[in-house]
Amino acid sequence: MLLGDGSPTRHLQLLTGHEVQVTVIAMESVPTSEETAPIEVKELIPPLLKRQVWLKCGSHTLAWAESWWNQNEAKQHLQNKSQPIWSSLTQGRSELFREVDGLALVTAKWLEIEFGRAGPFWSRHYRFFRQERELTVIREVFSPELEMWLGPVPRGEATKTIK
Repeated sequence: MLLGDGSPTRHLQLLTGHEVQVTVIAMESVPTSEETAPIEVKELIPPLLKRQVWLKCGSHTLAWAESWWNQNEAKQHLQNKSQPIWSSLTQGRSELFREVDGLALVTAKWLEIEFGRAGPFWSRHYRFFRQERELTVIREVFSPELEMWLGPVPRGEATKTIK
């Protein structure tokens, strides 16, 4: 899940046997110098839009994700806001390249509340490229409930706090 270059929403669906429901929390303009954003966000062309979602399968909240986009790219690729990003980007069958830029253990009280579990939580952030340029930066945080399907995962000290 953390290092794979396939679609996390597709993986969640295959693991659980349930369709992934995307619940949009927010979709808003943001500055390019957002303090908690991955550094790769600075490579996107402003003005930027940030989208935040919960990914749910049946009654299970299995991930939280946020993505940063150039606003014009977002208009083009996020027309159906409740559709997983992978589905939106691959509709035209054009080639995409994903590069995982970082892994982390994160803590946040609001994640603990939604996941119903104590942190830290595994997180990754990555970029999608199309035609050799950055299309979007995505950060995902996974619920420990995934261990029900994947088996136990070791955790050490948390390395980052998400606000």
